[in-house]
Amino acid sequence: MNTDLHKLQPYPFEKLRQLKEGCQPPAALDHIALSIGEPKHPTPAFIAEEVLSHLHGLSAYPLTRGAPELRQAICDWLTRRFQLPAGSLDTEHHVLPVNGTREALFAFAQAVIDRNAANPLVLMPNPFYQIYEGAALLAGARPVFVNCLDSSGLAPDFDSVDEASWRDCQLLYVCSPHNPTGAVLPEARWQQLMELAEKHDFIIAADECYSEIHFDEDNPPPGLLQAAANAGNRDYSRCVVFHSLSKRSNAPGLRSGFVAGDRDILAAFLQYRTYHGCAMPPHHQAASILAWRDEEHVRENRRAYMEKFDAVLDILNGCLEVDRPEAGFYLWARTPVSDTDFARELYQQQNVTVLPGSFLSREADGINPGAKRVRMALVAPMDECVDAANRIRTFTENL
Repeated sequence: MNTDLHKLQPYPFEKLRQLKEGCQPPAALDHIALSIGEPKHPTPAFIAEEVLSHLHGLSAYPLTRGAPELRQAICDWLTRRFQLPAGSLDTEHHVLPVNGTREALFAFAQAVIDRNAANPLVLMPNPFYQIYEGAALLAGARPVFVNCLDSSGLAPDFDSVDEASWRDCQLLYVCSPHNPTGAVLPEARWQQLMELAEKHDFIIAADECYSEIHFDEDNPPPGLLQAAANAGNRDYSRCVVFHSLSKRSNAPGLRSGFVAGDRDILAAFLQYRTYHGCAMPPHHQAASILAWRDEEHVRENRRAYMEKFDAVLDILNGCLEVDRPEAGFYLWARTPVSDTDFARELYQQQNVTVLPGSFLSREADGINPGAKRVRMALVAPMDECVDAANRIRTFTENL
């Protein structure tokens, strides 16, 4: 048995299940879940239709590197979306389809970490997507948590990282837009991180799966490859980005995403994935091609989220300390009592589930940056989000 397995903590939703044990919410109130970041907007019909029309492809093994048409669609999308130099992405070397970013973010650490190094470190934001921590531990590395604080705009406080940690860093996970705070890294910060990666020889893994849920059509969140190209790093050295159709296209069940960036790193990752056995099914590849080529459904998706944020924030104004995020579909609200008490009692009294922020964080530098915060995912239909917001207001006003 892998002796590192005992280092894994229970997943946040297992902690949430335990927290809610023994609660008896009002039977007259339907349950509303704001706890899990699973998109609930309808998957565009053309995606489902394309899956069905390509089921004949089940008779052949798909390639691990994916169909050329899919890799071309991804490169075209990246170039358009992040204004990359034409031709800077080679479909043969700069991109790999993956079965959603979750499996790829985990597998990536297994492929790139040198567990024989004296002190292999993986730096990551705090709070964080728990896959980062598990990936680091099972790759034989030690996670180092970089707190996301009010003083750093709810983005990781990279200026607080000491020189020794940068020196031993092998992999830096960055989530921008950030889950759960919604903070977006500016291009200048990306470029600072690239300078550190060059100096200390580590890889930047940019989880950008929320990049298409933003609120200003003229100013979408910048990405790592965009910052690299603008800084003259046209071969995307030490830079790898992860994107998904789950949030962008409301297709979490399609399990479709990609990894793109440094060709040498991706060559090693392709070798790993060939043994890993994780090629994307051909009918999912066909649907993904259409999804990456279409932007109309993505704009409509953003519009729906903006309407929900407007409605919910209007209701919560004055009762909870919560701001509109820069991007993403989460609210990162401050609670007047402990986050666990708030979540448990809200469920007990109003049958609304939110996720305690401390479940998404670890104590680092003497603090847990998720303490007295809760994450609310505005993924439910508008009427449920509005109903939940009204119940949260009622609950908070009676604390």
